[in-house]
Amino acid sequence: MRVGVRIGVDVGEVRIGVARSDPSGLIATPVETVRRGTGDLARIKAIADEEDALEVIVGLPRSLSGGEGPAAAKVRGFAARLADAVDPVPVRLCDERLSTVTAEDVLRSQGRKKHRRRAVVDQAAAVVILQNALDTERGAGIAPGEAVPRGSTTRTTDG
Repeated sequence: MRVGVRIGVDVGEVRIGVARSDPSGLIATPVETVRRGTGDLARIKAIADEEDALEVIVGLPRSLSGGEGPAAAKVRGFAARLADAVDPVPVRLCDERLSTVTAEDVLRSQGRKKHRRRAVVDQAAAVVILQNALDTERGAGIAPGEAVPRGSTTRTTDG
């Protein structure tokens, strides 16, 4: 297992959940929810810099059958822009099937009311994504998911 803090990101239409791991890569914990839009990439870069991140893990939404639809295409575009923003920190895409559902279930089981869950569900989903990536790396001995190439996008106004 590589040593270093990883940042987990759950990209939504309105909000982006952010989580971090401990330096040994054992446990993922919530960090914050970033508003989607102008400045979102800069804020995630600032978090990665503050944590001296080894890498950033972005959840890739796939269908239950493993296919990719329009949501996955949007996340791939965001991840490419993020890879440029956080360079030289690598960005990886990892399967996030059911991460939000899992996060909602955990928050519901903790007795969180629906309006209070909305405020933290993105962070909780980022924790689920990152924890799955950490567990995968620990089990397989290799970095999880797929690397996002740098320099493959043109800057846009949403970051």
